[in-house]
Amino acid sequence: MSGDAQSDQEKPSIIVDEDWKSKVQREKTEEANPATDEKSAVEEKPDAEMDFSQLPPADFSMLISMFSTQAMVALGMIPEPSTGKPRTQLPLARHFIDLLSVLEEKTKGNLADRESSGLTENLHYLRMLYLETTKQK
Repeated sequence: MSGDAQSDQEKPSIIVDEDWKSKVQREKTEEANPATDEKSAVEEKPDAEMDFSQLPPADFSMLISMFSTQAMVALGMIPEPSTGKPRTQLPLARHFIDLLSVLEEKTKGNLADRESSGLTENLHYLRMLYLETTKQK
């Protein structure tokens, strides 16, 4: 019996530190994702968290708005979402303006007056912005 008491005293106690694993994982994550300026950081939600009921209607005016917005970003009128800074990309702006021109041509006679005038006004505005931007460059 005295041997059992002695062996109990000689056994070292083992302390398992599981916290180091989470610390190492957190450090790896921080290294992989360096801190960025809050203005330029684009937060993306996983699909499970997104509220798809708030999407705009899928109609012709939304299509015009989408291409017009992309053209304005390419013209440097709206900051790029990824950087938060405006950047002029004239070939890309021209591409989006041309896409709107194709829509105008292909839908001629098939649009409601409001849709037709909206497309015409947007194209005129974007073309004038494009010309003004090319003169500045």
